[in-house]
Amino acid sequence: MEVVGSLFLLTLSTLLLPDINLIHAGAYSVSVTFKNNCPYTIWPGTLSGGGTPQLSSTGFELASKASNSIDVPSTWSGRFWGRTKCSNDTNGKFICGSGDCASGQISCNGAGGIPPVSLVEFTLSGFGGNDFYDVSLVDGFNVPVSITPQKGSKGCNITSCPNDVNKVCPQDLALKGSDGSVIGCKSACLALNQPQYCCTGAFNAPDKCPPTNYSKIFKDQCPQAYSYAFDDKTSTFTCSSGGNYLVTFCP
Repeated sequence: MEVVGSLFLLTLSTLLLPDINLIHAGAYSVSVTFKNNCPYTIWPGTLSGGGTPQLSSTGFELASKASNSIDVPSTWSGRFWGRTKCSNDTNGKFICGSGDCASGQISCNGAGGIPPVSLVEFTLSGFGGNDFYDVSLVDGFNVPVSITPQKGSKGCNITSCPNDVNKVCPQDLALKGSDGSVIGCKSACLALNQPQYCCTGAFNAPDKCPPTNYSKIFKDQCPQAYSYAFDDKTSTFTCSSGGNYLVTFCP
């Protein structure tokens, strides 16, 4: 009886344990939930990178106070962002005031958001590894956003850009909507295209490209977010892999 019992337990445990090969192959997924706390509609966009496949949804509508979840492979890298002031033009082409991916549709179909745009970036490492995530304003800002790991493990910290940078955006960086209001704040690199702001050329090293008065505007509003290219020390976060994530607009 003991032998039979042992065989039964072994068989049961084999059935209950996930296939390690499937995990390493990225067959398992995590859930990313998008929550819109803004008083206006957001159209999130998704873009895969690093050779990973595009997600089942590359763009969707998210009304104020609504939420939506999508499955993401457990080994994946890519970015999410929010588009604002979106509508169909007279030709039926879908366009957005900020974060537009220029696909002409709600789905971005492999295209990224046009700066200025607040980016949520992930590198998911799969079973037994660590996930990396950040909020980046290197490409400018258009909407407040946060990332909340749902796993609850030690060290899985929230990161966010909770403040509306548009309210303090200098005029030479401001993207304005059709009504004249500021709907995005460009990075100094995008607006001025000079190497000291883009960390290029002779400035292409951390010790050669320190924070500028422009990048400090973003950092003062959002201390956890990337404010320029070499802002790694305070802006990259890690969490043990396998957990779900919540991305909140206007946290």
